[in-house]
Amino acid sequence: MDYKVIIKDVLENNDIGPGDISECYGDEVRINATALNFKNICLGLHKINRSPVMMLFASDERAGRGVFVVTAVFMAAKYKKWFFVNMDVKKESPAFDSLSKEIYSATFFEREIKEMFGIEPKDHPDMRRLNLHDEVWPEGAYPLRKDFNAGAKSESAGAYEFKRIEGEGVFEVPVGPVHAGIIGPGHFRFSVAGEPIINLETRLGFTHRGVEKLMEGKDVPGAIRIAECVTGDSCFGHSLAFSHAVEKICGAKVPEGVLAARAIFLELERMYNHVADIGGIAIDVGFSFPSNHAAMIKETMLALNQKLTGSRYLKNINEIGGIKKNLSAEERSYLRKTLVQVLKDFKDLKTTLLDSVSFMDRADSTGVLRKKTAEDLGVVGLAARASGIPMDLRKDFPGIYDKIKFNLMKQDNGDALARLNVRLSEFEGSAGIIMQLLDKLDLQAVEPSGAKMSIKAGSALGYAEGWRGAILYWVKLNEEGIVERCKIVDPSFHNWAGLSFAVLGNIIPDFPLCNKSFNLSYPGNDL
Repeated sequence: MDYKVIIKDVLENNDIGPGDISECYGDEVRINATALNFKNICLGLHKINRSPVMMLFASDERAGRGVFVVTAVFMAAKYKKWFFVNMDVKKESPAFDSLSKEIYSATFFEREIKEMFGIEPKDHPDMRRLNLHDEVWPEGAYPLRKDFNAGAKSESAGAYEFKRIEGEGVFEVPVGPVHAGIIGPGHFRFSVAGEPIINLETRLGFTHRGVEKLMEGKDVPGAIRIAECVTGDSCFGHSLAFSHAVEKICGAKVPEGVLAARAIFLELERMYNHVADIGGIAIDVGFSFPSNHAAMIKETMLALNQKLTGSRYLKNINEIGGIKKNLSAEERSYLRKTLVQVLKDFKDLKTTLLDSVSFMDRADSTGVLRKKTAEDLGVVGLAARASGIPMDLRKDFPGIYDKIKFNLMKQDNGDALARLNVRLSEFEGSAGIIMQLLDKLDLQAVEPSGAKMSIKAGSALGYAEGWRGAILYWVKLNEEGIVERCKIVDPSFHNWAGLSFAVLGNIIPDFPLCNKSFNLSYPGNDL
C-alpha cells in the first residue's frame, strides 16, 4: 500500500493540500505545517508509523525569511521514507506547542531547542537545561542563533535544580561527574529506599563543545573532518552519515564498490566496539580473564584498521562521493585471514562467558528495559533490539546491505544479558557481512578518489546504522557549498533515558554493569 493512503487522513484532517507536501531524493517526504496543525500532524505520524521523534530541531532563518523554523522527523521503515514536518515560528514571539506530554521522545529535543534558540515549547513538563549548564551560561544566550555573540559577558543563570524523591528512608547517592576511569564526565544522582534504586537523575553536558555551531560556515571537506570527531568510537559512522547527506544534496551517484568498501569499514567499527564492550561488561562483574581476552581481540581489530587505512579508529577515509583509501587485493586477503583468526579467538571468549554460572547470574535479569518502555522512550539501535524492537537502518534503509544476507539480531528480555547477546551475535554477523562484501570488491575496482561533482544548495538527511544505533545528520548547504546548519543526532541522545529506567529496582553496585551494557557516548550526547 502506498504511504500516501496511510497518511491521507492525517493530511486531510489538518488542511494539508498538495502544495504543502513534497517528495525529495526518493526517501524524504516534507510537509509544511502551521502553528495550528503542527502538533496534530506530528501526533498522527507518530501513531501511524509507530516511530519515535527521530529528530526535532530548529533553524534560524530570520535573515532570509524573518522566521525560525522548527522541524520534526519521523521514520516510516515500512515505506522506506522519512517524514519531515516543518513549521515557521515568528521571531517576535518564538514558541510552539510542545509534543512531550504525548510523545516522550520529543522531551530532550524540545529542551535543547529552548536552550539553543530561545524558542519556547509551550506546556513542556520540564524546562531545565541539558547541556548549557546554569552555573556557566547566562540567561538569554542562545548559541545557535545566527547573531549569537560568543564574547558577551554576563552573570550565570544560577544553580541547577535536581528533582528530588522525598520520604522516610529515602536518601540520595551522588556519583560523578568525574569517574574512576577513562569514561567521560556525567553526574548520576541515585535515590534509594534501602538498597533498590527508585530514581536515577542524570546530568550531562560536561563535555559540550558546540559541534553544531562549529559546523556553521565550514566547507564540506572541513565539515566532514569535524563530523568524524563528534565521538571518538564512531568516527566512521558519523563521517558516513554526513557524507550521505551531502551526496543526496549534490545528486552524487556513488559507485557500488565504494558503498561496499564503506560498509566494510562500518562493520569493522562495529566489531571493535562490540568486543570492547563485551570485555567491559565482564570486568564490571569482576571477571577479569575474559575482559583481558576481549582487549586482545580489540587490539587485533585496531591494528587491522591501522594496516588497512592508516588509522586505528578509521579517520580520514570518507570524502564526498568516494573514499580516500582503496583496499588492494593483498589487503583484502589480509583482512580475510585476520577475520578467520579473530572469529576463532572470539568463539573462545564467548564460551568462557556463557559457561560461567556466576557471570550469567549477574547479567541475567539485571537492568531490564521492557519493550513498551523502550518504545515510549524512543530507544534506538542495539538497546532497542535487545528489548524486542526490530529496528536497524541496515534493514530498514538497506542500500548496499540489500545485496547481502544477514540476520537482524534481536532479543526480548531487555536485560544486560540480552544486550550482551546482541553484541555477541552482531560481532559474528559483522564478520559474515564483511566476507560477503569482500566478494563484491573482488569483482570490481574501487577508485580511491571521490566523484567530481559540483556542490549544490539544498538540505537533506544522511544516516548510518552505527554500532550503537542510528546516526542522523541533517545538513543545509548554501550556493557556495558552505554549511548553514547541521543537526546531528547520535543514538546516545535517544538512549540515556532508557538507562535511567533500566536501573530502577536494581542496586547501586549493579549500576556499572547496567551502564556498560548500554555504553552510551558522553561527547556524542553533549554536542
